[in-house]
Amino acid sequence: MMMSSSSSSSVVVRAFDENKDRFGVEDVERRCEVGPSGKLCLFTDLLGDPICRVRNSPAFLMLVAEIDEEIVGMIRGCIKTVTCGKKLSRNGKNNNQNKHLPVYTKVAYILGLRVSPSHRRMGIGLKLVTRIEEWFRETGAEYSYIATENDNYASVKLFTDKCGYSKFRTPSILVNPVFAHRLAVSGKVTVIGLGPSDAEALYRRKFSTTEFFPRDIDSVLNNKLTLGTFLAVPRGTYTPESWPGSDLFLSNPPESWAVLSVWNCNDVFKLEVRGASRVQLTLAKTSRIVDRFFPWLRIPSVPEVFSPFGLHFMYGLGGEGPRAVKMVKALCGYAHNLAKESGCGVVATEVSSGEPLKLGIPHWKKLSCAEDLWCIKRLGEDYSDGSVGDWTKSPPGLSIFVDPREF
Repeated sequence: MMMSSSSSSSVVVRAFDENKDRFGVEDVERRCEVGPSGKLCLFTDLLGDPICRVRNSPAFLMLVAEIDEEIVGMIRGCIKTVTCGKKLSRNGKNNNQNKHLPVYTKVAYILGLRVSPSHRRMGIGLKLVTRIEEWFRETGAEYSYIATENDNYASVKLFTDKCGYSKFRTPSILVNPVFAHRLAVSGKVTVIGLGPSDAEALYRRKFSTTEFFPRDIDSVLNNKLTLGTFLAVPRGTYTPESWPGSDLFLSNPPESWAVLSVWNCNDVFKLEVRGASRVQLTLAKTSRIVDRFFPWLRIPSVPEVFSPFGLHFMYGLGGEGPRAVKMVKALCGYAHNLAKESGCGVVATEVSSGEPLKLGIPHWKKLSCAEDLWCIKRLGEDYSDGSVGDWTKSPPGLSIFVDPREF
């Protein structure tokens, strides 16, 4: 436990207690989500579970800050092992068999930092970050990172100016609405659902050297929130009945293919857009009505996002070949239809800003974020530089693996 003095009372930072802190935490969340007047704002309903966004991680902790037994802030953190680079492995029998192997590191992730508006500028945010970093170090994490909006100047200033973080990666969050009509999936593509073991084999063989790839990918794929992994191949190459398994598939793959998995955020939290004008609400409702009664028009209708709605998150997106972008587009259409069946309002994903397959991901610019900001910090100088040196100074790769457990 860490205590420090404020202008009037001591600020106590301690572990979150599910039995007594839930309502206090929810109250702070509500007060922190008051958007500017006259502008659209996104609100999150954690469905009565303040740690829902970290509880699927290998290790997690939530801290609260209180003054005179009143909760005035909170922070969440989780720890996992991920790929931070790659090294060349030399096969002793045949040097032509050289291949790259992943280099792993233990990394911590901070999310959900909140300070009550009535208690800001008292150093409470800094105290929460400092305390959770102590737990990161005690647990052996070598790096800590956070994701924040590029224009959230208060958050960026706290982490870069006061906490020693540096700007690291700028992935794109791509969001597409779920329409009242189904999307057509190209007839030139066959979509095959993979079981968790087949999906794991494919991901480990093809994407384990991708930055931030989780070493416990099997836990992610076997989690009940993963609705499935889907592979797109040219029609006529494989069918669900003739699928030989990932090992045989990768030993002789088709010219082009793509893969992605779907995570069910709908059972973790709900979102809601507030602040819409009557005109906006009317136009959105009209688009849905027309789409529902005339689906053959394929109108890009606005879903009911002005009341609580769910989303599906697409992760593990990858592929190869000259038609991989088209394969990705087909998979996104398939994922859209899956979300429609589940009653979700949007489908989202997050990819590196330089991801070549990004062109195949349908999205609305107004709903998306072109540059999400990830900041990183090395937690200790006594760690070995290993095979990749200091990760915080490494250049970005083309792709990045975004863990759905942290979205």
